[in-house]
Formats: sequence, structure tokens, C-alpha cells
Amino acid sequence: MKPSRLTSKYQTTIPTPIREHLGLKQGDAVIFDIQNGQVIVRKATPLDLEYTTALSGTLDEWGSEHDEEAYGNL
Repeated sequence: MKPSRLTSKYQTTIPTPIREHLGLKQGDAVIFDIQNGQVIVRKATPLDLEYTTALSGTLDEWGSEHDEEAYGNL
């Protein structure tokens, strides 16, 4: 188990042993998934990226200035 702290922007560094185990390199995407109350982190596959790209066009209803003002700091 390796601890990591959150920054004020809720960012963290993935510890070296975890990066090495997942085969992560700078610029790689990761997936966060919740399963049975636990968070699973894994390296994103091309299929994951294709899916999220296809899905992103359906989410523009939440992209207004008002939404950003109301929810931008969450």
C-alpha cells in the first residue's frame, strides 16, 4: 500500500510501484471505476477512449456558462 496526497485541485501522483505495475507512461489515460464500494484504477484501453469520445457528444447539455458557474467548483 502506497499513500499519496491530494492537491488543492484534488490531483494526486500515482506512486511508482503502481505506475510500473500498470505500465503507465507520461500522457497515458487511466480509468477510475467503483466496484463493490472500492475504486479500481487501470490503464485506459483504446476501446475505453473510443467509448468516452463517442459519449462526450451527448453531454453538451451540461456545458453552459450557468452550469459551469453552478457546478464548476465541485
